[in-house]
Amino acid sequence: MNNTNNKAKIKEIFSSIQGEGLYIGTKQLFIRFCACNLNCDYCDTPFLPQHINERDTFFEFTPDELYNYIHKKFNINSINYISLTGGEPLIWNEFLAEFLPKVHTKFYLETNATITENLEKVLPYIDVIAADIKLPSCSGIQNSFELHNKFFNVIKHSKIDCAITRQYDCDGKKVFAKIIFDHRITDKEIESCIYLAKMYDLELILQPRMIGNELSITNKTIMDVFDKFSSKYKKIRLIPQVHKFLDVE
Repeated sequence: MNNTNNKAKIKEIFSSIQGEGLYIGTKQLFIRFCACNLNCDYCDTPFLPQHINERDTFFEFTPDELYNYIHKKFNINSINYISLTGGEPLIWNEFLAEFLPKVHTKFYLETNATITENLEKVLPYIDVIAADIKLPSCSGIQNSFELHNKFFNVIKHSKIDCAITRQYDCDGKKVFAKIIFDHRITDKEIESCIYLAKMYDLELILQPRMIGNELSITNKTIMDVFDKFSSKYKKIRLIPQVHKFLDVE
């Protein structure tokens, strides 16, 4: 029996290209969930952490309502992935655990990689995990590396029964990490990022912090940071937020 009380608050649903990370340029359907457990200094979402401002516009869906809405409004066959973004989607893990098995397409989870206890319930249905590594110098989150270590450890040691997920290629789950940085990044933070990357075999995406549609730091600073990473770890890519340069959502 479906639980009609199992509802999620969703800020917006739209189709666009993925502008960040390894799957940049692919067509995705973005479901932007409200609320976040963090309050990063550079956050560009229009709602507050841990609760929804009454003045913010959002929509409430049950899992069945969301399933019906996206199939009515969008051509799912033209979508590479459904991107679960936010905010922090894992806040809504009970909703996702009911919604994800209904949809026979690939799911792309954008997460701040800190809510480990909510991950296991939805992990079998996720194909790509785009996880943040929050630098204290840029995000203001001080205990981030400890939280990320626990998060990646759960993924590494998870045992997924593909027969129950009804998803495609569930054995080929892809995990990578994005690092938003600015001029305040420290050598110690770089070492911590590389430590996590080596431990969990992560591809790292370096993403210069943007202010609006402009880079917040100079090209020289960006390349200096890239060189520091790449001299110690090879699975590094430098990719800014391309959708902002193209001026699309």
